[in-house]
Amino acid sequence: MIEGGRIRLKGWQQAAVAMGSAVGALLDPRRADLIAALGETTGKPAFEKVLQRMKSSPEGRAVLLERPRVLSAKVGHAWDLPANTFGAAYARFMGSRNFSPDDRPPVRFMDTDELAYVTMRAREVHDFWHTLFDLPTNLIGETALKVIEFEQMGLPMCLLSVVGGTARFSEKQRKLFYQHYFPWAIRAGMQCTDLMCVYYERHFHEDLEDVRRKLQIVPAPIVP
Repeated sequence: MIEGGRIRLKGWQQAAVAMGSAVGALLDPRRADLIAALGETTGKPAFEKVLQRMKSSPEGRAVLLERPRVLSAKVGHAWDLPANTFGAAYARFMGSRNFSPDDRPPVRFMDTDELAYVTMRAREVHDFWHTLFDLPTNLIGETALKVIEFEQMGLPMCLLSVVGGTARFSEKQRKLFYQHYFPWAIRAGMQCTDLMCVYYERHFHEDLEDVRRKLQIVPAPIVP
């Protein structure tokens, strides 16, 4: 069960929440709660497709059966793994930014426990994807990752985030993004495996580059 009481919305209420969340998120992109609400109220069909793909994948089915959570109490052992491992790389990513895996907002607007879990899982693996694709958490890095997330999950919120992110770019950032990061993100998101079907926690102990090869992930370009 995903903690944080869920709320059932009628069609017009869902539209109102989506509209309000979209406006609020554009005005203040730091509002994770508004971005989460936007993703839930516009993303149900996409999450249903992700759920079906997970059910068709052995590793995805294991995730759905065991429902792992990316919380400090569950992934804290990553900090003790050898430096070359995926788990240690994730720990360095989180520690260097003083991030906590416990900071994700709860799911509120999904109809079933199963869809609520898939939605939460999509939020919680976001930093795994940052680590694997070697993307920073600045505006360019987050926008590039949203391109990949849109290709992987088809969430309207991801597309809106790309539009909103590029609108806030300086001219220099815009040039950098469209010359280097955008074409890379399009290719990277299309060629890698179905990332929502990966049981990441089972790969913590594996060499980072081996995990990337296994998942067919090409890290972000090194821009001069």
